[in-house]
Amino acid sequence: MERAGKASVGALVLGGDVAALGIVRSLGRHNIPVWVVDRQSIAGLSRYCSHRISGWPDAEEAQQIEFLLQIGRQHRLDGWVLFTTGDERSALLARHRDLLNSQYRVAVSDWETMRWGYDKRLTYQLANNLGLSYPSTHYPTESERLRTLDCEFPVILKPAFKRDFNKFTKAKAWLARDRDELLRRYDEAVKLVDPSIIMVQELISGGGENQFSYAGLFEGGRPLASVVAQRIRQYPVDFGRTSTFVETVQSTEMEEAAKLFLGHLRYSGIAEIEFKRDPRNGYKLLDFNPRFWWWHSLAGRAGVDFPYLLWRRILNEPIEQHRAHTGVKWVHLIYDLPAAAFEIRRGHLTVGRYLRSLIQTSAFAVLAKDDLLPALLEIPLKLLSRSRAGFHTGQRSIPKFTPPA
Repeated sequence: MERAGKASVGALVLGGDVAALGIVRSLGRHNIPVWVVDRQSIAGLSRYCSHRISGWPDAEEAQQIEFLLQIGRQHRLDGWVLFTTGDERSALLARHRDLLNSQYRVAVSDWETMRWGYDKRLTYQLANNLGLSYPSTHYPTESERLRTLDCEFPVILKPAFKRDFNKFTKAKAWLARDRDELLRRYDEAVKLVDPSIIMVQELISGGGENQFSYAGLFEGGRPLASVVAQRIRQYPVDFGRTSTFVETVQSTEMEEAAKLFLGHLRYSGIAEIEFKRDPRNGYKLLDFNPRFWWWHSLAGRAGVDFPYLLWRRILNEPIEQHRAHTGVKWVHLIYDLPAAAFEIRRGHLTVGRYLRSLIQTSAFAVLAKDDLLPALLEIPLKLLSRSRAGFHTGQRSIPKFTPPA
């Protein structure tokens, strides 16, 4: 088995999705040794992946953390930087950050900070305390409260967090066009998740023309690097689990709102905040993701290489201020094609406009001239693989909903 020399500090990446592939490529192109822990995946196929470890334990959190510590001891990965993607993987590392730091350098924030993004109830509570706009949201806990709930239809139902994998947590949101449908959908949802995490939220109209994000690398609430992007297309189209076509833009209003939120937390690390522009009254905060996001490789093409900058920050190397260039476009083609086809069928997009958007694209989620294998095998892998929910972190009690002091 290949071993890493003690003098060589590398990165261990948990997960193999598109976001993980972006991390692997970013660090590998800077001659940093990168190992991937995941089942068969595109990140593990990258030429910049030095070694892949499979066999993640389907066990309780303690066993999963011990698995990671054993990897570090066995392969002498002392001081390697531990990266991950996704809510559950990031939450796992955050909850056990102190223990993992005995072997690695963990590239996520502590749990006391991360919980403000992991649990959307806390996200909206903090936004409210700061005077930031967010969609009108209700926490019914029982169906009887929905019968008299004062809300305008349509609304959406969504979970405050997605600990377990089922058809409710897999979906971005469930639409309810009227009260009868709301009651039916709620009764279906409570069979899948604890009622305390079900949220009923106003639906903000509009598609990609109104979907935006601010993302940055922060130190003590101060931005070191940043990007603002418009998430023009997503898949599925109405309630996308992933963005498929994204362009860097500029928005002072949204940037100031995000900086207020992250500054209040004195946040350190990488983060994305999602907004939707309400045609009636401006930007509303949707999500705070204290982790790497799906399209972060776009920022690298726009002059802000987030994984490498985070690496430098963790190793206490100096970082100059970075701001992404505007007008850079990113596409994840295998999801963007069906998203665009749907938009074309309902008259929101023309074939000509779609083709022009692809011609103008300079950043791709998977395709890369210096790393072709992930793109060549992405579709075969998806066809052969079973549905996967990422890392299973075992059964845990519902995190207590504790308002900020």
